[in-house]
Amino acid sequence: MSRRILVTGAAGFIGSNFVRLLLGRGEDVFIVALDKLTYAGNLANLQDLLEKYPKKLVFVKADICDAKQIEEIWRQHQIREVVHFAAESHVDRSIMGSGPFIQTNVVGTQVLLDVAKGLGVDKYLQVSTDEVYGTLPEDQPEIKFTEETPLQPNSPYSASKAAGDCLVRSYFHTFGLPVLTTRCSNNYGPYHFPEKLIPLFVTNLMEGKKVPLYGDGMNVRDWLYVEDHCDAIWTVLNKGRMGEVYNIGGNNELTNRRITEVVLLQMGKNWDESVQYVKDRPGHDRRYAIDAGKMKNELGWEPKHRFEQAIQTTIDWYRTHESWWRGIKSGEYLKYYQQQYTGR
Repeated sequence: MSRRILVTGAAGFIGSNFVRLLLGRGEDVFIVALDKLTYAGNLANLQDLLEKYPKKLVFVKADICDAKQIEEIWRQHQIREVVHFAAESHVDRSIMGSGPFIQTNVVGTQVLLDVAKGLGVDKYLQVSTDEVYGTLPEDQPEIKFTEETPLQPNSPYSASKAAGDCLVRSYFHTFGLPVLTTRCSNNYGPYHFPEKLIPLFVTNLMEGKKVPLYGDGMNVRDWLYVEDHCDAIWTVLNKGRMGEVYNIGGNNELTNRRITEVVLLQMGKNWDESVQYVKDRPGHDRRYAIDAGKMKNELGWEPKHRFEQAIQTTIDWYRTHESWWRGIKSGEYLKYYQQQYTGR
């Protein structure tokens, strides 16, 4: 019998790539792709898969905060495993208003855990972020986040994810729920919503607009290609020890300024004409870096994609999927962009 997996946030960036990876590999799964279809969820991310794999994939529009609805879906589709991507995930938006982040990332997680506890589950995987660890010193590159690093979230977004992670941990220790938690570094790749750095910069340059670079551009992030991340999640789901946390990194620390330089080079643009420095966001963490040694040593996983090739693949995807992102960068998104970067 196929593994029956509920994937929350399945119409989002990483969730849809995860579904695409499993079905493309021919894994013996039946996937219930659940998404509320908020601004960042896009059914177009799954449409070709729904048509190609009608017996292995079904889409359900639902809110993870609605316990009754989640219970009905669970019973109807006989869910045995959960991979929980669904989240409000943009730091800038959490600064503008934290309410939706608490509701989705904390309350939504609690609802899923309660339903899993009540109806039974074989595995529950919480997809989280390295941002729950806070920030690292710039002048000590040898220091990286490990699974033992204390949680010190510095934004409403990361605080809400840390709270969800703590709930997951508590359901393991109190109720014996079979849970796993992954914490990843910054993702990039196809279907990335164009408010995040790389797709924002690529699409702005395609539109002949400048790219907004925060502060001095020297904030450091570890960049992870989305397909590598999805492969790592599947590895943890299959091989991970219950109750454990696994850090997933790309082993690729770069400043925002360096990312900007790479994108400009790949797209044939120059700095002076294409970059606009903007006021840094409040509480902007200076450096993130992941130690993914536990993934390698315990589960045999390492990232497969080199940044130089994967960033070109990503840029090419946005060039060939212009209708996908142009449909997004209008309406409510345009209002957000103007408020965030121009103050209008």
